[in-house]
Amino acid sequence: MRAVKVYPEAWPLHTPFVIARGARTEAGVVVVELEEEGVKGVGECTPYPRYGETEASVLAQIAAILPQLERGVTRDELQTLLPAGAARNAIDSALWDLQARQSGSNLWQLTATTRPDHVSMAQTVSIDTPEAMASSALALWQNGARLLKIKLDDHLITERLMAIRAAVPQAMLIVDANESWKSEGLASRCQLLADLGVLMLEQPLPAQDDAALENFIHPLPICADESCHTRDSLSALANRYEMVNIKLDKTGGLTEALALAQQAKAAGFTIMLGCMLCTSRAISAALPLVPGARFVDLDGPTWLAVDVEPGLHFTSGSIDLTVAS
Repeated sequence: MRAVKVYPEAWPLHTPFVIARGARTEAGVVVVELEEEGVKGVGECTPYPRYGETEASVLAQIAAILPQLERGVTRDELQTLLPAGAARNAIDSALWDLQARQSGSNLWQLTATTRPDHVSMAQTVSIDTPEAMASSALALWQNGARLLKIKLDDHLITERLMAIRAAVPQAMLIVDANESWKSEGLASRCQLLADLGVLMLEQPLPAQDDAALENFIHPLPICADESCHTRDSLSALANRYEMVNIKLDKTGGLTEALALAQQAKAAGFTIMLGCMLCTSRAISAALPLVPGARFVDLDGPTWLAVDVEPGLHFTSGSIDLTVAS
């Protein structure tokens, strides 16, 4: 029998995290521990209200399959027991971690992926006044971040972007609107972003409005986030997006994420690797996807007042994987 432990945690943020959907002051996660013969594997997920998830709903989903977990369910079996989402991710991540520890290996070896020494990643500038966002961008740049992810809503777009670009003229910028824009005026906004040297626009429209992007001519790549969860999403994204943002909490874990990345690349999509607000546990589970990603956005733990221990070694704009966690 496998021992199963499931519990929620709340991790306060050092600064409010503000996106078009609202503000967060803590990261609420659910942790799954699976133990067999003294060896323990741990996984973590972040329930996301945008997808109808709460801490209670995730705990209920996991409780519903507790007998199967205790009997030793495999990752392949898990894919059919739970739908893609946070609950399945926590279990899937714990199963990967358990296998790695039981075999004396790691995720890099299990997935036949070459581990880089350092991961270059985006640092997020959350929504604020133009002046405050420019100040945040400059501070991140001065601390070493070279790729900045700018969160925007439907207001002060020009003012915010121009202030940021003036503050960090050499920084690489990507923009995430989190579904807050409308199709009207999208062309002119895309042109503004291109004129300011923005490298990519993420999910400008609500997922249900993707049809407006059908054969929409735009001067910079557009990335699907809320519109892309699993391989089943891909067919609807053709001729609308050039890039997909893969997150383990959307795919339901690394198992589906690896398959999604492979199929997305085969279909011509470029990969972005993202995360929710989380601890280093959740980021560690996603690391095998790093080498195949054009943009890596794994800065969730850098928003925490304190990270889990042991944690990954984050600096502004990078993760040092040569430092043991």
